[in-house]
Amino acid sequence: MPHLLAITNQKGGVGKTTTSVNLAACLAVGGKRTLLIDMDPQGNATSGLGIDRSSLSSSIYHVLLDSTPPESAIQKTDIPGLEILPATVDLVGAEMELIDLPDRSHRLATAIQSTASRYDYVLVDAPPSLGLLTVNVLCFADKVLIPVQSEYYALEGLSMLVSTIERIRQTLNRSLQVLGLVLTMYDGRTNLAQQIQEEVRRVFGDKVFRTVVHRSVKFSEASSFGRPIIFYDFGARGSSDYIALSQEVIDVCEKAGAGSGA
Repeated sequence: MPHLLAITNQKGGVGKTTTSVNLAACLAVGGKRTLLIDMDPQGNATSGLGIDRSSLSSSIYHVLLDSTPPESAIQKTDIPGLEILPATVDLVGAEMELIDLPDRSHRLATAIQSTASRYDYVLVDAPPSLGLLTVNVLCFADKVLIPVQSEYYALEGLSMLVSTIERIRQTLNRSLQVLGLVLTMYDGRTNLAQQIQEEVRRVFGDKVFRTVVHRSVKFSEASSFGRPIIFYDFGARGSSDYIALSQEVIDVCEKAGAGSGA
């Protein structure tokens, strides 16, 4: 069965999409059949993999709301082993449209159930909120990876997110668990970043990945070219960070056993 990873943090600007795109690319390069699902209405994961959103006739919106088969919307990328179920501007209205549906929390899980079995890893880039789209992501996933920005407000909102994950685990998705937290935008030259890392590791212990992702302008440059950083500048610090993170993710997932599936 595939490993189903939700990458989420309701706080924006923490490196969530950067982590989704680059972790997915590194998993694929490592020989893992990988699908990235873009559930963020901003669609940055889609454009970050070089997909022209304006040219798409179907997307995750149509899969969720129109019962379009996922295979009709999934796009190949330039990276062997990596495919994406893209997002377009249509997804902006999905939150409201889902409200009146009887199965509103499980639309993603129901739609992707059979398709997910084709992959080793299915990653979902969740929106920066705790609305119905994120609930769908958490009802689909069996593991949650939380990017945490190495800034002053890093822990703000984390308790709310962890509580939401626990509530969904108890009521909607018994298999859901926190895979780990990854520190992003880390600048080891500052005392503040070091203090944040110490505090996060003190609070969450071994749930924090050893790998930290360092702050780098290369990420923005790579995104502007629609390329994961390992294909934009393999020698960059960010490339080695995400390669190391992908290996940690693989190690933790394999140790925990195969995912339970959607």
